Amino acid sequence: MRWSGVCLAAAVWMSSLLFSMYILAAYIGDWVTHELAHWNDALPGLYDVRTPIATSAMGAHIIAGSILLTLGFIQLVAPLRNRFPVVHHWIGRIYIVAALAAGVGGLTYVFDKGTIGGLPMNIGFGLYGALVILAAVQAYRYARARDIQHHRAWAIRLFAIVIASWLYRMDYGFWLITTHGAFHTDDFRGPFDVFMAFWFYLPNLVVAQWFIRAERRAPSAAVASSAVAVCVLCAIVVGVGTYYFTKFYWGPAILGRLAI
Repeated sequence: MRWSGVCLAAAVWMSSLLFSMYILAAYIGDWVTHELAHWNDALPGLYDVRTPIATSAMGAHIIAGSILLTLGFIQLVAPLRNRFPVVHHWIGRIYIVAALAAGVGGLTYVFDKGTIGGLPMNIGFGLYGALVILAAVQAYRYARARDIQHHRAWAIRLFAIVIASWLYRMDYGFWLITTHGAFHTDDFRGPFDVFMAFWFYLPNLVVAQWFIRAERRAPSAAVASSAVAVCVLCAIVVGVGTYYFTKFYWGPAILGRLAI
């Protein structure tokens, strides 16, 4: 059960790391080259010259999010925590600051400009940003109090929420491929879009809570076997999805930016 969980976490980390590289290449790269209008190619209306505060907030959100996706899995590696606690502590501080920056940046964008999907997406994304900030504050607070059990629980919740930004794109990709965009509209106000405004992160918290409880109380053999099967299946799906996303979408954007 432990190794299946490690395999799934590793698959998620490798995929989110590639996604982080894509975000840096596509979005921060456009910022560096003063081509912010390209932000609207993937999400119409994301950039507007009339809202500089929202643009700066989104830039901070993107940079901080890339840091979170890069460092998250490292913090979960037990040998690193046990053998190099100083490294774990300093990466943890960076992670917390990045989480606060990502959460505040996202909320600033929502309040200053609003999302393309209107009120449902504003509420869903606003709640997401608030949960990121809450989990970061709680993880730091319990770390300072040396309450390791509660610190680890909130750190797991924070990791689960953070990777939701990667999962959001993965979910949309699978949905568009398998259903040809059913119930999705270009203005992100279709039934599927409203559903996704909340779905992309709330199930992560449920899984995180299950994992926290499983660590504290050994599950039955049937539950453990089911968990192993789910972890292995999810790792395979993530691996296949990452291959195709990298081949046709993330990879070309990264290589194209490096060529420049």
